[in-house]
Amino acid sequence: MVFLFGYWIFVNLDLIIKLIIKNNMRETEQILKELLKIGAIKISTKDNPFTVTFASGIESPMYFDNRLSLSFDHIRRMITNAYVEKIMCNFPHVQAIAGVATGAISQGTLIADRLGLPFMYVRSEAKEHGTKKLIEGNIVKHQRVVVIEDLISTGSSSMNAVETLRDEGIEVLGVVATFSYQFALSNSKFHNAKCKLLPLMFLDNLLPILTPDEVETLIKWITDQKT
Repeated sequence: MVFLFGYWIFVNLDLIIKLIIKNNMRETEQILKELLKIGAIKISTKDNPFTVTFASGIESPMYFDNRLSLSFDHIRRMITNAYVEKIMCNFPHVQAIAGVATGAISQGTLIADRLGLPFMYVRSEAKEHGTKKLIEGNIVKHQRVVVIEDLISTGSSSMNAVETLRDEGIEVLGVVATFSYQFALSNSKFHNAKCKLLPLMFLDNLLPILTPDEVETLIKWITDQKT
């Protein structure tokens, strides 16, 4: 009986993979719709034009307030569940979770609690007072850590956190982020640093559920980033 079940899985592996991917896409779309509904994602339009400036200096017609999702328990659970699934499927031997300050501290804590793992967070720069630490939490050399980030644009803040952890002798398995703007620069940085990047959601996932006006705004912005 066990043999037959194993054989059935082997024969239907492609179908099983397609069903898993399709289910993940539905979950991604649902999360994005919920984020749009609560105003966590805002996009400039002709009737309501605006720009926000990233830490990198890039001006964007889209604002993603990922922290707003923490105020809505059902969305918070959806995102945390997606993180846990992504981590367990790709990094089953993870020993600790590290959040990138400040945006990923709360999310990282939720994930670590769900997985029953230690948590730490990484500052962008050391405090000027107190112990002047870059990493807050218990540091264990050679510990296998997954880094949590909220948003990936140029990837600079994430890579700074990765290098800080590596400098302390910690083994960074990869970075899992809530959302990626899919900039070529960020992909290049992670590739050169030999660090795996796994966002839960991409800009490409968002476009199909936006209004024509919002899509036009984002497509123009994406095109401008490439020139």
